[in-house]
Amino acid sequence: MPRSGALSGADGFGVEGFSFTITHRTPGSRARLGRLETPHGGLDTPAFIFCATKAALKATTPDRAKAEGTQIILANTYHLLLQPGANLVAKMGGLHRFMGWDGPMLTDSGGFQVFSLGHGGVAEEIKGRPNTDRPRTLKKITEEGALFRSYVDGSIHQLTPESSIDTQRALGADLIVVLDECTAFHDNRDYTARSMKMSQRWADRSLAAFDRADRRSVNGLPQALYGVVQGGVYEDLRGESAAHLASRPFFGNAVGGCLGATKEQMYEVVRWSIPHLDMSRPTHLLGIGGQEDIWQGVREGIDTFDCVTPTRLGRHGAALVRPPLTRDGKSERLNLRNSAFREDDGPIDLECGCWVCKNFSRAYIHHLLKAGELTGMELLTIHNIAFMNRLLVAVREAIAADDLDGATDAWMNDPKPYGRSPNIRSQVR
Repeated sequence: MPRSGALSGADGFGVEGFSFTITHRTPGSRARLGRLETPHGGLDTPAFIFCATKAALKATTPDRAKAEGTQIILANTYHLLLQPGANLVAKMGGLHRFMGWDGPMLTDSGGFQVFSLGHGGVAEEIKGRPNTDRPRTLKKITEEGALFRSYVDGSIHQLTPESSIDTQRALGADLIVVLDECTAFHDNRDYTARSMKMSQRWADRSLAAFDRADRRSVNGLPQALYGVVQGGVYEDLRGESAAHLASRPFFGNAVGGCLGATKEQMYEVVRWSIPHLDMSRPTHLLGIGGQEDIWQGVREGIDTFDCVTPTRLGRHGAALVRPPLTRDGKSERLNLRNSAFREDDGPIDLECGCWVCKNFSRAYIHHLLKAGELTGMELLTIHNIAFMNRLLVAVREAIAADDLDGATDAWMNDPKPYGRSPNIRSQVR
């Protein structure tokens, strides 16, 4: 049941300092428009949450991200716990003041990083392929919590449900997440079931610690807590985990853990989870940011997404575009390092009106990347942030028009312009 004083209904849910209101539902799917209000402002949903892992949006600044339509960002409990330390962040006035971001913010629990770095690298975590080229940092997972070695200085740390809440209270984000164990794709059903049960107990301990702190950060502002659905690729476990979450007074839902080996399996895992959740609450899909995945996710009722991909691609020379604008008609990016762009005077994306596409050519960015200039990474990152925000605007417009199927097909498959900006500098490819 919601905490005393909370509002709950088919079209809204709220606790002190926070509310989520569903403003429109699309017939024939679970897609909905919403408004999520926090002590640091609100956001329209569906929305994308950009990762500022170490209290930094890599290769750009909060003000530039906001100028390109960013509503909310995410910081990482695990990394900030190790460097510079949550107590220092609290002393500096919390993450918002520390990094110069005044909008809504989410922090994760640190559990995913304990898991992924325990496997040796983030690329291997879900499918359970250990990376032998990087040291494994996870030492032990017990009922008490996770014991791991710092990648910064080798020191040993223990992350528990209570200490994760304490750390996130010190960091001061608006939305925070319970500690859970993220199982890998190769884990069998028995292990996944035991892990899920432990994650449920951890969730209850997280709630208890959250309540003892009066659901506030160390700076006195209200916070809201998300529970996480686990259960791997097993339908009955996903249903059981989601039902447990629905029976507890969380503000939000998050679908996490191993989401399968294929896109189809991931969509299936989400479909198994959603019917058992309290969908008056905002619902987040952890770590997912592909274009097709977002269109499909909103059909199932997902309100927010997060992923490192937009900024990571920018640092590696790639620009996000719609699939039909790529050479094979299927990719979701252009590699600006490719020599084909050496003399291309057109903008990155002919449909985009972001600051980068208005002012710089593909040829210039190609030159910057080949010359090793950091500015190239910065420009691509800004474009990728703007692109993801434009994608979510298109999603929201499609839901409002009750035309999700048509809009999805146009975005993913139609080479004709989709929302071309009248301010584009050039139409030359």
